[in-house]
Amino acid sequence: MSLDATRQMQAIRPLPSTRRTFLTRTRFVTPIVVAFVLGLTFLWLSNLRLDSIEQRTLNLDYIVARTREHLGLTVVASALVAVLAIPTGVALSRTKSRVVRAIVLGLANIGQATPAVGVIILLAIVWQTGYTTALVALVVYSFLPVLRNTLVGLQQIDASVRESATGMGMTRNQVLLKIELPLAVPVILAGLRTSLVFAVGVATIATFINAGGLGDMIVNGLKLQRYPVLITGAVLVASIALLIDWIAGIAEDLLRPRGI
Repeated sequence: MSLDATRQMQAIRPLPSTRRTFLTRTRFVTPIVVAFVLGLTFLWLSNLRLDSIEQRTLNLDYIVARTREHLGLTVVASALVAVLAIPTGVALSRTKSRVVRAIVLGLANIGQATPAVGVIILLAIVWQTGYTTALVALVVYSFLPVLRNTLVGLQQIDASVRESATGMGMTRNQVLLKIELPLAVPVILAGLRTSLVFAVGVATIATFINAGGLGDMIVNGLKLQRYPVLITGAVLVASIALLIDWIAGIAEDLLRPRGI
């Protein structure tokens, strides 16, 4: 067994919990900044004289409902991407056909290369408007980062590691589950993190096909020239994106095998 193979296999052995190392000051910068910005926005709004149109939008019930719709689209779409893209990436890493790999990656790249609003509108034209169409559009748009990172994460594993595991009597499935996937976790999680942030932004456009979300506030603020509504919607979307990226970053570090 080579030295590199030994090191990579040692990296996936059970190790003591390292959660305490993540509770550092820098970990709390993002939520503190988000809380500060949201607090400033609330103080600014509380000092404004809102007209009847703004009051119908800038109230707790409306904001909570739109935020719930936005998070629902984002989380469900990201979960579907993980369920679909990771197994597809594993299957592509096993195939020796360059044609099959090129076709699948090309199809996945179409969703990423096409503007997000184009994907949503095209699906709405050929299908229907509403939540389901927006969900499919989010999955299509966020699919490539997870698929590509899964494929890259598995391909970068040294062949000697697989050979050593096979020499120890492991089956192909055991090598995949106990050796390859744990070593590829950092790269796969990075793709999921990117996909989550993409989904938060693209979910804003779902308002154009009556799928709800915080995009309603932004579009209404633009159409009605109510800038408090527009700014509030934009701040909320940005805050959600930052917080989701922060949570995904912590999860990425916690699930990363030690030594990688």
